[in-house]
Amino acid sequence: MIQITLPDGSQRQFTDPVSVGEVAATIAPSLGKAALAGKVAVGSEQARLVDTSFVIAQDAQLSIVTAKDPEGLDLIRHSTAHLLAYAVKSLFPDAQVTIGPVIDNGFYYDFSYKRAFTPEDLQKIEKKMQELAKKDEVVTREEWLRDDAVAFFKEQGEHYKAEIIASIPSNEPISLYREGDFIDLCRGPHVPSTGKLKVFKLMKVAGAYWRGNSNNEMLQRIYGTAWATKEEQAQYLNMLEEAEKRDHRKLGKELDLFHFQDEGPGLVFWHPKGWRIWQQVEQYMRNVYIDNGYQEVKAPQILDLSLWKKTGHWDNYKENMFTTESENRVYGLKPMNCPGHVQIYNSGLHSYRELPIRYGEFGQCHRNEPSGSLHGMMRVRGFTQDDGHIFCTEDQLQDECTNFTALLQKVYRDFGFTDVLYKVATRPEKRIGDDAIWDKAEEALMESLRRSGCEFEISPGEGAFYGPKIEYTLKDAIGRHWQCGTVQVDFSMPVRLGAEYVDASDQRRAPVMVHRAILGSLERFIGMLIENYAGALPPWLAPEQVVVCPISEVFSDYANKVVGILGKEGFRASADLRNEKITRKIRENSMQKVPYILVVGEKEQENGAVAVRGRGNLDLGVLSVDDFVARLRTDVALRQDVKA
Repeated sequence: MIQITLPDGSQRQFTDPVSVGEVAATIAPSLGKAALAGKVAVGSEQARLVDTSFVIAQDAQLSIVTAKDPEGLDLIRHSTAHLLAYAVKSLFPDAQVTIGPVIDNGFYYDFSYKRAFTPEDLQKIEKKMQELAKKDEVVTREEWLRDDAVAFFKEQGEHYKAEIIASIPSNEPISLYREGDFIDLCRGPHVPSTGKLKVFKLMKVAGAYWRGNSNNEMLQRIYGTAWATKEEQAQYLNMLEEAEKRDHRKLGKELDLFHFQDEGPGLVFWHPKGWRIWQQVEQYMRNVYIDNGYQEVKAPQILDLSLWKKTGHWDNYKENMFTTESENRVYGLKPMNCPGHVQIYNSGLHSYRELPIRYGEFGQCHRNEPSGSLHGMMRVRGFTQDDGHIFCTEDQLQDECTNFTALLQKVYRDFGFTDVLYKVATRPEKRIGDDAIWDKAEEALMESLRRSGCEFEISPGEGAFYGPKIEYTLKDAIGRHWQCGTVQVDFSMPVRLGAEYVDASDQRRAPVMVHRAILGSLERFIGMLIENYAGALPPWLAPEQVVVCPISEVFSDYANKVVGILGKEGFRASADLRNEKITRKIRENSMQKVPYILVVGEKEQENGAVAVRGRGNLDLGVLSVDDFVARLRTDVALRQDVKA
């Protein structure tokens, strides 16, 4: 008898080998119809995802995967990518298919074709996908010998597939999936039939180099999205529509904050109003440094290559570094600030009584990101980090990590974010340092989150080469996630760079180094703020807090007087003295998302008052200038938005 144990501990017994789908049907007919795959574990082995056609021939643990499970949604997207390839080959037989993975919220597939796909082509392809899905063709798995598979795809004119398969060791079986007339290379698993794919939409086509190498052919990448229900897809598409309205690049131009141009790819040209936002963010973080025991420092932009080799950056990160030469010496433009901070620490001998030493820097870094990956301020080549490094003893490490999470949470609240996700990224395959120090470092980070009462996920193998890290991810106003802050524990770099302190026994020891950033890249964080608030930043962050609008030129002097009073109070204010109707001034300044518009005329001038309009067309009545100053002062102090 074959005994199959289900997640609730119940068991099913079968006299003969049985498929996952058959087991699901014995549990409930409805489950048999809903099953997309199974998770099977034999003995103590880790459960693996398999097709519903997978046959269980010995005792095993089994859970059925449906569209309600995260794995089920990935299966739907994975299988929809193959449905896309099936449709493209049906409509454009000369097209070659390459690779088609699942991505966040959807999938893509890369194709080689003699001409560019048009928007009309995408409509035809999506319609064909719907037709193929309605046919409900069975998806079956086959195993081939590698050389037979290579020969088959070459014969089909699928040279990219043949190249992929030829790179697989000859002794490994090749799994192919067949649906109707279409057959494709894939490890699987897949949904049992095309009829399971009901909710999908093609989004766009873009260019992508074969294997990501710019020396190779440019392929066409078709992006799509797929969901378990129409409601989920509608919600996602609505979010995309809202995100387009909030795009920081669009708002940056409309609000005159910054721009980009070809002469500086991946670099930001800040305009005066945008730079005021930057200054508010930087000054806020500078106060965070001061209030939490950080000493602000500044390290050089370029350092001799020998230092980057000592730290391990050159061996592990050189493809992302810019270099320059002078007088027969090679220098690296810093991609991160940590080596410079170690040099500052090393400039003197430290006692254990001085530790922890906390350095903070608004450090400008440069990374040679591929041009195709650049995306406004979210992915740049030049950026500034609110970077900090803590040098401490092992005994102090736990408290430093725990205190950092509490500090980070307060900062995020002040900027309006309360929903934070926590992930611990553990040791990667390519790393420095032995397993013992990695054990200590990983445990310190996980324990710091436990002490903070934070639930967290593990991201295996995603740590930096020198140490594990916590990644702090924010959820914005429309439900998107942004990875911002990080804290990393590093036992290796201080040793490599000769950092030491004198302990209580007068022995020299290497400190532990904690790398930490709260906002991460200031450019990226400001871009995220702009999108989160749709450009309507709260008064404490707004580049212009107040615009004073006289109803005619007669009251320009009074408008300037009000601006002067606000300026002396430290507020960012200006007067709109254009010879335009007051309605136009109000409308245009409202479009610039100014928090407060003050209208002044004869009565306001006589009474030392202002008529206050709050953002969002709020009529806040007539206030004395002193009362308005008090109101704005409260907004700024509490970091709150405009209220009725």
